[in-house]
Amino acid sequence: MHWLFSVLRTDLHPHQMPDDAQPWTTWLLMGGRGAGKTLAGAAWLIDRAFETPRLALLGPTLHDVREVMIEGPSGLRALSGPRFRPRWETSRKRLLWPNGAVAQAFSAEDPESLRGPQFHAAWADEFCAWPKPAETLAMLRFGLRLGAAPRLAVTTTPKPIRALRRLAAEPGVTVTRASTSANAAHLAPAFLETLRGLYGGTRLAAQELDGLIVEDEGGLFRAEDLARCRGAPPARFERVVVAVDPPATAGGDACGLVVCGRSEGRAFVLADLSARGLSPNGWAGRAVAAAGRWNADAIVAEANQGGDMVRAVLAQAAPPCPIRLVKASRGKVARAEPVAALYEQGRVIHCDTFPALEEELMGLGAGDLGHSPDRADALVWAVTELMLGRGRTPRLRVL
Repeated sequence: MHWLFSVLRTDLHPHQMPDDAQPWTTWLLMGGRGAGKTLAGAAWLIDRAFETPRLALLGPTLHDVREVMIEGPSGLRALSGPRFRPRWETSRKRLLWPNGAVAQAFSAEDPESLRGPQFHAAWADEFCAWPKPAETLAMLRFGLRLGAAPRLAVTTTPKPIRALRRLAAEPGVTVTRASTSANAAHLAPAFLETLRGLYGGTRLAAQELDGLIVEDEGGLFRAEDLARCRGAPPARFERVVVAVDPPATAGGDACGLVVCGRSEGRAFVLADLSARGLSPNGWAGRAVAAAGRWNADAIVAEANQGGDMVRAVLAQAAPPCPIRLVKASRGKVARAEPVAALYEQGRVIHCDTFPALEEELMGLGAGDLGHSPDRADALVWAVTELMLGRGRTPRLRVL
């Protein structure tokens, strides 16, 4: 990390930096309007400019690249500072830093222009506004072939398009989400208050302010129901369950893992511990640890993928509670319908922010998600067990 980025980091929010806890090749930052996406992308690319000479900038149009990514108040020239400020060559559509690093500018309107050039790193902005996002992203990636570890940063306000859902689910992609309120200190005081008053609880607010992938009308779970389901957990629970939707393969879909409790006729979502890339022992250990942490009464696991193996793997991890296997005899949407009705009635409470989970819930019934809704499946199993299934005899639990 170089001196300039070290200085920049002191002013960056956590969501404006990639999570380096796990190795990644693509950083996807999805955020609401004014969440600081441009500043995050510019700061990241400036750091790359210190160590890699060939870079790419890609926006919806060349005008966007020049006016927002380069010349904007949070753009590359402003953030680079006087000692490292690059100059723009209009005739060649490129940005040159004092150390010789070069960033070429491209428009998503002309993906063929990406044939030929090659890069060490790239910053792609407003991915969801590109005319052909999947095809253009592929062309950009073919050019990321220099150096030992080429990397890509994608910043965008999300929209319910298949290309974004596929990108977020790819191996090697680290995803960061941010709402507009996360950057409220740098916005006009009345901005958020006015927009929340006008659009709060709507799909538009969920997409443009909360930075969530919001499906079109037709989904089972409505943005307005999810917006009002926030609340604190009670001091005591009648039951707590950990629900697991195991992945078919270790390198494929995520393992859905959700913790829920029940109290006085309502379900409380306590944690979304879903993760990708876990081995069977990995997700089983994660589920058992969650059961111990929340003093769970049962681990509820979907058994459609491997039945006896699921029970055996969980048993090897020494769970502190019984294992209950459930099998899906109906489709995902049919199973989720009664749970969606509970949300509409205000009988399910989220005790934290769960953006990835809420995106999957809003996608159920609204079309092809592009990946298996593992988090949503786990939640549906948990709430079904607590509110609609067996074992509803009250017993007090103190967390």
